[in-house]
Amino acid sequence: MAQVIRLPIRRTASAARSTASNAANAAESLGWLTGWDIDDWGRDETLAAFAAHVGRLRWDATIGGAESLPELGPALIVINTRRFALAPWFVSLELSRRTGRPIRFVGRQDAAPFGALARRLGGLLARPDEVRGALRHGQVLVVGASGGLRDRHVGAIDHRLIGAAVEEGVPVIPGAVTTSFSSRNARIEIGRQVKPSRRRRGPLSEYELTAQVAERIEAMLSEFGDARTGTPLDWLPFNPFGGN
Repeated sequence: MAQVIRLPIRRTASAARSTASNAANAAESLGWLTGWDIDDWGRDETLAAFAAHVGRLRWDATIGGAESLPELGPALIVINTRRFALAPWFVSLELSRRTGRPIRFVGRQDAAPFGALARRLGGLLARPDEVRGALRHGQVLVVGASGGLRDRHVGAIDHRLIGAAVEEGVPVIPGAVTTSFSSRNARIEIGRQVKPSRRRRGPLSEYELTAQVAERIEAMLSEFGDARTGTPLDWLPFNPFGGN
């Protein structure tokens, strides 16, 4: 005999109302900070512009190679990152300011409250389906390699995200980023599109392209030269400010 399962409707409805109330309170508290001009991917232009202004109070960024980015259509920008530096977020906001396009970063959390805030700033989940969908709709995305303790280290790059760009036929563009602990100096250099050296089918193409992107970023970082702090720290064998 079939059993009928009765869900706790009152408890579920109460929880839903509580969640909605909390969200409404949070939205009201941030009302002065947003123009509520939210696009289809959850990015709030007013809030993103405010965050970019706050970022410029900390970093004075020099941007090179921005002309390599397409004026229209999608692109996937892959950069090096340093742990806790929020490089994809910072780079996406700076490039948005430079190009006038809403550029998003990949790698936001999927938990409140920081996940919702990151989405308002243009963040996407680091999932191939989300990346593929955004690229399919003409978005420009910034993806960071896994972070290390130094700027000039290129960590692991998620080949699945590169594969999403390969499947959609979207340009994959390397970017090199350095920041200074002791000053406001930051540098963002955008390279030219990386293409596989030979045509492949299947997953090998994304693995090959991922390796090529990492090599290109390393080459771009080596062209920056050693970072110097002007202190005895420059003589240390391990210089946390970016030198060798």
